[in-house]
Amino acid sequence: MTTTGDQTEARPTTKSPTAMRRLLSADMVERSGCPFDPPPGLRQRRGQGPVQPLKLLNGAPSWLVTGLDETRAVLSDSRFSSDRVRHPGATESQSNEAEQTAAAGAAAAAQAVESRTDGMFVFMDPPEHTRLRRLLTGQFTVRRMRALESRIREIAVEHIEAMQAAGTEADLVPAYALPIPSLVICEMLGVDYADRAEFQERTAIALNSNADDQERARAGLELYAFIQELVAAKRAKPADDMLSGLVHDADPPLTDAQLTDMALVLLGAGHETTANMLGLGTFALLEHPEQLAALRADPALLDTAVEELLRYLSIIQMGVSRVAVEDVTVAGVKIAAGSTVIIATPEVNRDPRHWSEPDRLDVHRSRTPHLAFGHGVHQCLGQQLARAEMKVGLGELLTRLPKLRLAVPAEQVPLRNEMLIFGVHSLPVTWA
Repeated sequence: MTTTGDQTEARPTTKSPTAMRRLLSADMVERSGCPFDPPPGLRQRRGQGPVQPLKLLNGAPSWLVTGLDETRAVLSDSRFSSDRVRHPGATESQSNEAEQTAAAGAAAAAQAVESRTDGMFVFMDPPEHTRLRRLLTGQFTVRRMRALESRIREIAVEHIEAMQAAGTEADLVPAYALPIPSLVICEMLGVDYADRAEFQERTAIALNSNADDQERARAGLELYAFIQELVAAKRAKPADDMLSGLVHDADPPLTDAQLTDMALVLLGAGHETTANMLGLGTFALLEHPEQLAALRADPALLDTAVEELLRYLSIIQMGVSRVAVEDVTVAGVKIAAGSTVIIATPEVNRDPRHWSEPDRLDVHRSRTPHLAFGHGVHQCLGQQLARAEMKVGLGELLTRLPKLRLAVPAEQVPLRNEMLIFGVHSLPVTWA
């Protein structure tokens, strides 16, 4: 499926996490030293309170939340908005121009359409968010994800056998970590797998915070056109897949624009996050041989190991934010209306009030209520799918390749510091 930006109609602007991330200093978003620890700028703030003032690079004041309980409070409170159309917050702020910022934010809210017409439900508040999300919840039940495990296992085994047939070394990212979630979500939505490489290339550019604005805009337009064609194909010739169901069964019907936006969210979230958890999770286990040995000795630990890796690695870094729509007090701190609140997920999931030795990877750790999948009405829709893919993907890899190890020194593994979703660009491994 080859598409061009020329086919793309104008869409309402929705502020992405990329805009927020680019307002943070490098030490707040780039990991150094141990690749599995939070960025140094976050770690240095530990112990300074669960809600802290933070000045962004554009001069706009905001608040950083590092506590687990406080994050739950923010993410479950309707007074904190996800709607970047009506409440642009600090992404629209100008350095040292607080009054101008407030005026611009008010103007943006006033100009926002009374009812959103796009399908980017992750950047909406109820009731608009509720209606669109409800259409998808039945597709991601625990029962359905368990039923998918056999297909996930087939895909995993096929790719391990392909790696073995090609020799004794491979780059685990393109050979294994990316194909598993990509194939699964493409099959669920009804995307021709032959189009996967084209889709992934454009997604990578769109999520690269270091790419220039023109590059990212072009990639976004091409992605949108790609999905537009897919929606048109499902409208003309439905099949037994999730997107066809959304096209033909939603009541009231969804527009092509809403369908395209929703499919983009699902395709992007459905492969980027899990692919990076598989790659980074394998890297973390290989760098913690005692934990890897425990997992191999007792495969029953796999469920708790997956949860511990989700907590320990926290690959969704600093893109989650909310805007206060009225004055709110959190942990004794008054957050004024219009203020932006940023969730520091890597620190939230290492809150020492909730975990003993939070900086240690421990596959024996009892299952804990981490926030790797978020919280509240925006909690990750596909979390059960992600868990199934990680459990099967890691389980098959460790079982079928018992001598798996890094093929290069750990410091040579390239990290995705420039991306919104942390991970590794490649992971050279050997099993000879």
